[in-house]
Amino acid sequence: MDYSSRARLVAALIALTAAVTLATHINIGLTRHPDRTLFVELWRTGRYFTILTTFMVVVLFARVAFSGRLTQGWAAGIALWTAIVSIVYHALLARELSGLRLYVDHGMHTVIPIAVALWWLAFAQTSALRYTHSAWWLLWPGLYMGYALLRGEIDGRHPYFFLDPPLIGWPKVLMWIPTLALVFWVSGLGLIWLGRRINRDRPDREDAARGDLQPR
Repeated sequence: MDYSSRARLVAALIALTAAVTLATHINIGLTRHPDRTLFVELWRTGRYFTILTTFMVVVLFARVAFSGRLTQGWAAGIALWTAIVSIVYHALLARELSGLRLYVDHGMHTVIPIAVALWWLAFAQTSALRYTHSAWWLLWPGLYMGYALLRGEIDGRHPYFFLDPPLIGWPKVLMWIPTLALVFWVSGLGLIWLGRRINRDRPDREDAARGDLQPR
């Protein structure tokens, strides 16, 4: 679909905020560990769902800013994924930080998810969303969990306690995976319900069903 100039401007600000937050996060790591190269720091931070999803925000919202286009499935999907990032962090992973690290941490886990959610509520069309999208939106967290577990087995470092077999054992990890999948799925269903309630389709805009995440 084609977004308005206002939507594109806000998307540009979100993409810029996410990019600056990521760059600052990486710079903090390099400052605290001057012996690390940029590649090593990127590899280290690339193990986290938050980092990868925030990078996805940069890419998708930059696309909106420059081309004015993003399918309904992707727009709602990134809103869902960033919201889960925030919820899981504040419920399970929040930690005591100070200074610039505190601002960067809340930038990724609070400010950006709220900004993405508000952008979706304000500008995204939702007529093409179907309840089956909630299953398609499981692909990204599912791929990530497989990646995190495989990478942890290779380099011995696991990003989160619920994906750390040496720490909590495989039985508990295998309990956490379907639990998190259920959270994503139910949240996706709720997002679709909300999207249908706030349907903002306008006759002068293209049908965003074309090229959506879900094959039609």
